[in-house]
Amino acid sequence: MKLYLITIALIVAAVLLFTLSAKRKSAPTVVQDKGNVADAVERDEADTLLELRRDVLIPARNAPRAPELAQGRWVNSEPLKVESLRGRVVLVDFWTFGCYNCRNTLPSLKRWNETYSERGLVIIGVHSPEFEREKQFENVRREVKSLGIRYPVVTDNDYESWNAYNVQAWPTVFVLDKQGRIRWVHIGEGMYDETESVIKKLLAE
Repeated sequence: MKLYLITIALIVAAVLLFTLSAKRKSAPTVVQDKGNVADAVERDEADTLLELRRDVLIPARNAPRAPELAQGRWVNSEPLKVESLRGRVVLVDFWTFGCYNCRNTLPSLKRWNETYSERGLVIIGVHSPEFEREKQFENVRREVKSLGIRYPVVTDNDYESWNAYNVQAWPTVFVLDKQGRIRWVHIGEGMYDETESVIKKLLAE
């Protein structure tokens, strides 16, 4: 009987030791190397972009920095970078030439380019295609010329810039201030007067 009780006690002790050991092994290890910190910052910035209010001038203190544009093929310009455009107001227009709504926004974009480019505005059309024919560079270049677009256009066939800016629909406009911060977001057609007012305000800052 004593031997039986001792055996039971040893089994219980072994189970407890195994459980405690497993818990220690499964405890999460926090390693804050540069890669992890960078990944966390990128996730925070992506979340911030998702939470940006639309059609409201975002105060400078709350405005997130704009992501850098991904590499693509350029029309009407040598490759540009957001960082190199500090000191200029930048309007980034996500569009594709087969999008009817995108085409409807072009008259305003072209007019702003003619009116404000000498005052410090840079418009960049980020061409994020919907269909296969819109991915072909020769088609993009032909349409840009046919539509009378004179500002820079860059292809985004892999949707890297689209994803970096957390774009949800065509067309979407971002207006960046002279410090490279996103101060205005509009999705779709319309709000032309309001967008132009933001451009004027940011140029005056």
